[in-house]
Amino acid sequence: MSNEIGLFGLGVMGQNLALNIAEKGFKIAVNNRSPGKVDECVARAKKELKEQTLTGYHDTKEFVLSIRKPRAVIILVKAGKPVDLTIEKLVETMEPGDIIIDGGNEWFPNTVRRAKALEAKKILYMGMGVSGGEEGARNGPSMMPGGPKEAYKRIEPIVTKCAAQVDDGPCVTWIGPGGAGNYVKMVHNGIEYGDMQLIAEAYDLLKNIAGCSNEELSKIFEEWNKGELQSFLIEITSKIMAKKEEDGKEYVVDKILDKTGMKGTGRWTVQEGAEQSVPLSVVAAALEGRYLSGLINERKAASKVLTGPSPQQSKCDKKDLVEKIRMAMYTAKICSYAQGMALIKKAGENFGWTLNLGEIARIWKGGCIIRAVFLDRIKKAFDVNSKLASLLVDPSFAKDVIKGQEALRFVIKMSIDSGIACPAFSAALNYYDSYRRERLPANLTQAQRDFFGAHTYERLDKPEGEFFHTAWTSAHISSAGQTYSLS
Repeated sequence: MSNEIGLFGLGVMGQNLALNIAEKGFKIAVNNRSPGKVDECVARAKKELKEQTLTGYHDTKEFVLSIRKPRAVIILVKAGKPVDLTIEKLVETMEPGDIIIDGGNEWFPNTVRRAKALEAKKILYMGMGVSGGEEGARNGPSMMPGGPKEAYKRIEPIVTKCAAQVDDGPCVTWIGPGGAGNYVKMVHNGIEYGDMQLIAEAYDLLKNIAGCSNEELSKIFEEWNKGELQSFLIEITSKIMAKKEEDGKEYVVDKILDKTGMKGTGRWTVQEGAEQSVPLSVVAAALEGRYLSGLINERKAASKVLTGPSPQQSKCDKKDLVEKIRMAMYTAKICSYAQGMALIKKAGENFGWTLNLGEIARIWKGGCIIRAVFLDRIKKAFDVNSKLASLLVDPSFAKDVIKGQEALRFVIKMSIDSGIACPAFSAALNYYDSYRRERLPANLTQAQRDFFGAHTYERLDKPEGEFFHTAWTSAHISSAGQTYSLS
């Protein structure tokens, strides 16, 4: 029997994606390091699929040989060393022209390294971000494949049928060469961090300042999900707020320890922002929020020592306050996405990738964790102007942030007076205020650098690219004089 594609790595994500592919009518071979997972996946296929198009293999060589040439194998294993070990095992049987697709959350330089290493064997290597969690993998994820375009052409008929489907097509496209697919997925996850932090801060304000009950919060998020904030994360937040313990007395969310886990993609995103000199203040605030949540014992001790304002229920009209918080979050969300898209744009330029930002926004409209109604507007903004410097200067989004800044300022002032930290809200406003200023106090910073390190500076009254150094004190005096050009 000749299978159309293979999948190695049968954790929950791997099994669900394999069943998705099989359900769409493609013959798929599956394999795993431990045979028990293979048997488990086959048993699920017999139970869940009408047609048995999934075949399990305990032997990796037999698994590879069962796939039609050029062979294409998706691997879904833990990032890092397990990926390298899996590749080593697969290439023992693979031939020139065959394709390996890593569908995990991998650091993009590793994808570039592996692709280069496999060139000698003439095996094509792709990094494909897959978003949507377990449910998305089973029913239709958003997929971000990068690597050789000829390799993508081999799997295109499969991934386009298995991806989430939205009004303007499947939520998958060839992102670009090299590590472009993993890079875009990394930024997707960074944006996800920002979204989740903004929602958490809104929840904190609604609960502790507006005095909303969990029942009210569930209804508020449900209502927000009908407008411009409509998204998967807002939708599930409404459901989370409504969920009670099995005895029906207390809410589950109130019993959860305030300590957030992470797997590294948010840190990678902030790190890349620094490498590319792109501000990612909202994602960075979200990441630091997770770090602070992990200091739970320190926070408990500090709460007995450090003093400050305590949250007090606002005397403002509750309905008006809820609307202000909604507007503030929407405005901050625009700033966060503007930062994320700016990073993708800059990386594309620096790495020589021709990235279609409108198409990237389009494939995030369905299947993935950050799917949201306003992604369609982001797509349109970049379709109209592919060289758009920032979403903030797109006429439509500029109108929204100009209107929404008043609510954002109000909410931040209120949070400060109440002693409630809103780092992501604040980061968004600081970014907006800095980005819209023609002149920043960076002139003083550069003067300081020139004073202590002779790092030079450019002048407003001279052509760009001409550098100067000043002898700021008698100790700096040079035979060249007080101030002189280095051009």
